Amino acid sequence: MPDLLTWQWLLLLFCAFMAGVAKTGVPGLGILVVPLMLQVVIDPKTSPGALLPLLCLADCFAVVAYRRSARWAEILRLSPWVALGVGVGAGALVLVSDRWLTPVIGIIVLTMIALHVWRRWRGTGEVRARPLLAGVLGVVAGFATTVANAAGPVFNLYLLSMALPKTEFMGTGAWFFFIINLAKVPIFLLQGRITGATLLLDLVAVPAVIVGALCGRWLFARVPQRVFEIAVLVLATASTVVLLMPRREG
Repeated sequence: MPDLLTWQWLLLLFCAFMAGVAKTGVPGLGILVVPLMLQVVIDPKTSPGALLPLLCLADCFAVVAYRRSARWAEILRLSPWVALGVGVGAGALVLVSDRWLTPVIGIIVLTMIALHVWRRWRGTGEVRARPLLAGVLGVVAGFATTVANAAGPVFNLYLLSMALPKTEFMGTGAWFFFIINLAKVPIFLLQGRITGATLLLDLVAVPAVIVGALCGRWLFARVPQRVFEIAVLVLATASTVVLLMPRREG
């Protein structure tokens, strides 16, 4: 069993709980867990690997909860581009430290937020699905999730621009991240990001994920559509702070 201090064990459980809440109730909250996990798993290489299995477990709860609400057309439109982005991200990590790649994602997300707010201000907030938009965002999402487990803000902004009802928003996101996170597992194993030690940590945190997922579902049912949209935008903005934070070298 990994040798952690008491506060680190508590922080691990908190991160797992928040991951569960994010997947079933408050999309975008998960990105805020990334820097906290770095305090539990000090190694910046294995920290994302410790988080990924917890996200996969939370994804299962989200898929069950919103299995009939997905917009499969959006998922299929993005899938080949996301796969390309995952490949680019995996290759980039071999050549460049994520310390330098992650801030680039933050800048991209910040730009997307600015464009979204500008469209809303101009009264053209909803956009039709366009192949070019799907291609660009798909590649960025795939790249972001591989480099920093940070596809959430990118994908959430894409869905937000589509003005989906909140249940379809959650259903589409649930299936999208369920697929993409499972696809990342073999990559993380080959890169040594998921280890026996990180899996032991995950095993301890499983109950917290379950409780978080149930709480998130309860919360989601009580949040109005407008509040939901504002929360997604605010959390996406907060994610840029996380992504632009200085990181330790692995």
